[in-house]
This record gives sequence, C-alpha cells and structure tokens, in this order.
Amino acid sequence: MARKKTTRSRIEPSFEGGRSKATSRTLSDDRVAGKSASKSAPPKRRKKPSTKARKSRARTSRGRLAGVLRGAIYWCFVLAIWGGIAIAGVVIFYGARMPSAATWSIPDRSPNVKIVSVRGETMANRGATGGEALLLGDMSPYIPEAVIAIEDRRFYSHFGVDPIGLARAMMANVMAGRLVQGGSTLTQQLAKNLFLSPERTIERKVQEVLLSLWLEHRFSKDQILEMYLNRVFFGSGAYGVEAASRRYFRKPARDVSLAEAALLAGLLKAPSRLSPARDPKAAEDRAQVVLAAMRDQGVVTDSETATALTSPQVRAKSYWTGSENYVADLVMQRLPDLVGKITEDLVVDTTIDFNLQHEAEKALRAALEENGAKLNVSQGALVSIDGTGAVRALIGGREYATSQFDRATDALRQPGSAFKPFVYTAALEQGRTPLSVRNDAPVKIGKWTPENYDNKYRGKVTLSDALTDSLNTVAAQLVMEVGPKTVVKTAHRLGIEAPLQANASIALGTSEVTLLELTGAYAPFMNGGYKATPHVIRRITTQDGKVLYENTYDNPPRVIDPAVAAMMNQMLVRVVEEGTGHNAKLDNWPAAGKTGTTQSYRDALFVGYTANLATGVWFGNDDGKPMKKVTGGGLPAQTWKQFMQVAHAGLAPVNLPLGGPVPPVAIDGPASGAGDAVADLVRDLAPVPVSRDATSATGQGFPTPPADIGGGDAANGNGKRTTLLDILMGN
Repeated sequence: MARKKTTRSRIEPSFEGGRSKATSRTLSDDRVAGKSASKSAPPKRRKKPSTKARKSRARTSRGRLAGVLRGAIYWCFVLAIWGGIAIAGVVIFYGARMPSAATWSIPDRSPNVKIVSVRGETMANRGATGGEALLLGDMSPYIPEAVIAIEDRRFYSHFGVDPIGLARAMMANVMAGRLVQGGSTLTQQLAKNLFLSPERTIERKVQEVLLSLWLEHRFSKDQILEMYLNRVFFGSGAYGVEAASRRYFRKPARDVSLAEAALLAGLLKAPSRLSPARDPKAAEDRAQVVLAAMRDQGVVTDSETATALTSPQVRAKSYWTGSENYVADLVMQRLPDLVGKITEDLVVDTTIDFNLQHEAEKALRAALEENGAKLNVSQGALVSIDGTGAVRALIGGREYATSQFDRATDALRQPGSAFKPFVYTAALEQGRTPLSVRNDAPVKIGKWTPENYDNKYRGKVTLSDALTDSLNTVAAQLVMEVGPKTVVKTAHRLGIEAPLQANASIALGTSEVTLLELTGAYAPFMNGGYKATPHVIRRITTQDGKVLYENTYDNPPRVIDPAVAAMMNQMLVRVVEEGTGHNAKLDNWPAAGKTGTTQSYRDALFVGYTANLATGVWFGNDDGKPMKKVTGGGLPAQTWKQFMQVAHAGLAPVNLPLGGPVPPVAIDGPASGAGDAVADLVRDLAPVPVSRDATSATGQGFPTPPADIGGGDAANGNGKRTTLLDILMGN
C-alpha cells in the first residue's frame, strides 16, 4: 500500500517556487539510487551529433561571419564616403587659395651666361643655373633613362600622381619605421621646384598634386622630363644636367657615359650629401643602386652594367676647377655695366685663346710645384695680351678650386723696378736718349737715400746701361728731373689706372698696381705707341644671335711717339739680352721686358713682350710673407719664358719696332757733337735686323700696328679697313 501511494504522489503535479515537487522528489530518489548503482553500471556514452545537426551549426557560423563582414563593408563604405568628403574639402579649401588655373604659367628659367673662347669653345656657364637649357636629344640618352629608372619608373604611364608608387613607398616606410622612400613622381617634383617652397605641409602637398595634374594636361611627357632635367639641383651649385656634367666631369651633357649618368641620377636623392665633391664613395655607392635599377628594368644589359661598374670613381674638386673660371668671374663682374640687368640667356664671346690659357696655367703651376716649398712662394698670377689689349690668357692664382681670389685683376701689389719703364719714357719725352749719361752714386732726396739692389755704384753710365742693370739711383734722379707728377701722368696715359703717389720713391715702384694694368701699360711699346686697353669681352649676344654689345677697339689713341717707343724697345731688349731679365731670353724671337722685385722679396715680377704678346708674371704670398730671395729675373722670368716659348712655337719671328728717327742726344758734361752721339747710339744699340715680312708697306721699318693704324688703308690701296675683330679671328 505504501509503494502505490508513493507512485501516485509522483505523478501528481504540484508547483512550488516554479519547480515541480514530483520532479524534485524523483531527482532526489535518483541520486540516492545512483549512489549504489554507480559502482556497477558503466558510464553512458554521448551520442554523436547527426549530420543534419552539424550542417545546421555551420550555417549558423557562416551567417554570423557574413553579418560581421557586411557590417565591416558597410562601415568602410561609410568611412570612405566621409573620408572622400573630407579630402575633397581639403582640396577645395587649399585649391581655392591658389590663383586661377587660367593664370598659371611656367616661370622663366634663371638666365644662363655661356662664356666662350675666341674660337667658340665653352669655357664656363654662369648664372643661377650654371648651365644651358638642353633638349632631350642634345643630352646623353643615358641621363633620362637613369633618372626615370631610379626616380619614377612609371613616368610614362601615370597621370602626374602614381598611386601604385605612393602605396609602395608608404608600405616601405611603415616596414622600416622611418622615411626611406618617397612617392612623388617626377611631375610632382617639377611642380615643387617650379612653384612651391620646400616646406612639408598638407597645403603644399595638395597644391603639388593640383599643379602636377595641370602640368600633365598642359605639356607632353618629354617636355616635362626636359624641364625637370634642366632645372633640378645636382649639388655643389649645379642646376640642370649641363651644369652638373661640366661641374663633375668637365664635359658637356651629350658626352656623359652610362656610369656618369647613373652617378648624376643618384644625386637626386640627396644632392648635397651625395655630391662626389663632398663624398665620392657615397656617390659611387648610390650610382651602383641606379645601375641595378636600370638593369632590372631592362634599360641596359648585363654587359653594359658590368662595364659601368668597373669605371674609375669620379673625384670632383670641392669647387669649380680650371683657371678659365678666373676669366668667367671677370666677365660676370663687367657684364652688368655693358648690358644692364641680365634677363635672358646670353652668350659672351671672349678674347681668350683656350690653348694659351691652358699653357699659361700649366707653366705657372709647374713653377710653383717645383719651387714653391724651397723658395717659400705659394701663389702666382699671369696675364698675356696682344697689341690691341685683347686678353689672351689670364691666370688669377695657383688653383681656382682652393682660392677664387683673382690676383691678376684684383690684387694691388708694388711693381718694384717693373715700373721704371714709365720713368724712362717720361725722361725720353723731354729730350733725353738711351745714351744720356748719369752718375750712379749715392744720392739723397730729402730724407730718402735710394740704394742699388747689390749695394754697388758704377759711376758714369748711360740711361740704357742704368735700365739694363736696374740701377735705382739713376731712376730716382730721373724722377726728380722730370717731376713725380709727370711720371704719374705718363703712367696713367699708357694704361695704369690705380692711384699713384707723386713722390720720389715712385721711381722704385712703391705705388700699388694690378698685374693686368701693368702688363697693358707695356703694350704701347710693342705696338708702336698706341694705347692697348686690356679687355676680355669681345661680343655679347642673346641665345638667338641678337648682338647686345660688340667691342672693336679699332681706333686706339696714340699715347707715345713712335721714336720714344723705339728707344724704349732698344733699351728693354738689352734688359733681356744682357741684363737682369736674361733668363727670359727666347729662342729666335726678339723680346723685351723688365724685372721687378719689392722690398724683402715680398713680390717678384717680370713683364715682357714680343711683337705678338705682352705678358706679365707675378709670384708672392697672399699674406705678404717674404720669399727666399726670389727676384723678378729668377722664377718670374723663367716662367715667362716657358709660356712665351710655347705661345710662339711654329710662328715666324717678327721684330719689334726698333728703328726710326732718333732725336738729338743730350749728354751731361762737356758738349759733344750730336752726330757722334747718334753714331754711338746706333753702334751701341744696334737694332735686331728687321725682315721684310715684318715691315709695313711704308718701308719705314715698323711692323704694321694693330687695327687701322699706320699702313692700314693707304698701304693696301683698296680702302679696306682692318679691325680688331679681323685680327682676333685671324682674318
């Protein structure tokens, strides 16, 4: 009875607190029963879910994933829309701050000044660019290929902005954790160079993109590349490929090799840091990266790459090299006075003979390298002009790369005894002759007592003897006889432009002058008495050939009488033949000149001339320190000879104007017959025989002076006038 009652109570539902009492009791009973049954009954295994259940669960998982993806896509789309709106807003904002696109134009390239020799050889390019603007076809094909390979390989396929390249650069920078790669295209770089500042701001970047799109719309790819290569900075002051080629390789851009093109292209990453003038190793390493890029893109073959890799390393000076740069500096100094402000590309034809320029540089440098250390001399200068004043060679110092100061045109130095020819000229103009006699003895002028360089005195001497031996006492006497002011006027008339002190010591060259003006003042002796104003600019034209300035110097004034010039030549020939300038004596060519040495051997000069060229040479130290007994008749005269010997090689000798009428001789002391004195002059100072080729059509024994002077028009009989241009061009 009790069991049935229990069973019955089990099936009667009763709810208390949300749970069935029957269930509660049943679970309780089961737990009690399970304690005894657990020891003998094995655990029941779970049944594996059916295939249908598994597919149901998979569908549920895929549904959840799809939902997540749909949400992500949705929000990305939303963010993209808002991002696009934001970018468009930024572009519109900064674009609105730019001028109207209708007013955009390519700014003029900074004008270039091309400086050429008398034969048309390019000596230098000056201006902000330092190089000519070239067409792509006028430069080595390796240059654009190398630049595209390393800077913008998709240049010919993108629209001004390269999204692929930009993404690649961003990825590389993220992976490296720093800025290692740029995403700007060549068009963007050109836009930045042409229109924008280098600052890195959002505004500048937006403007760069807009300008790039405008450039691509307005110009062809080749035009864009051409503008870029002609304006981009290559380091060491070189803008454009022409300037860079001449700066680093001393050759035009059309002659650049594959290895050199790779080096130029490599500089674009960091022009100043990678410049071969600063770090040749870094420049070479970067060039190898460019070569590898060119090879990978199939621009060059493996054999071409191997050849380029074995090319010698480029080592460039830290500054422009070559003495012709002294000439270029001089041209740029004088250009504004001749044509005003430079607003377009110009071509300046100079009077420089490039061969003579190189020979002069070689001679001066050889003298300093061989004797500089032992004689304590560190600098030198050389100027060579023709009878018209045209500068044929000008060396302003030992090495332009180490010092750009021009000692030939800008340095004021005492000429020493090289000034004496102007003292003697003033004396001859007042009636004295080479045979006039003076007493070489101690003299006192005020508180000044001049002495000869060897501290010896020779007694009675002729003026010719005194100049040959460079006697200071006689020169001082002549200054006091003619007057210091007269000497100053004579020197200025012949070509000295520097201010001179009108005192007795001017006889010994104590007033400072430049080597250029001193050499130019000797030229009237060589050309028969006409002023030869030193000049280096012959013609200035625009790029299209329009002549802005032309210098003929075809009517120089006469500054000394031909007879005075002849007597000076006779005396100065003796200086070279048997006097202090004997080291300058040339083989077969008659030459004249004068030595000069200043106090304590601070300056040593020799200025001499033939019928073709007047050349001055100076040696000394910039700080004024004394040399080791270097005199004008030593190192300067030897260097002068070395240069002039080469300059006259292969030319038929031409005599100086040594003949002509001689005025009566004024001899101090007892009177002497004038006829005897003239005979003595002819005997003692016999002119070198003048060949028929060296005489003018007048038969007077004078070589034809420069330009239209002397035997020009009448002698020719055809009325044709010879100009300086004809002489310079060899016509």
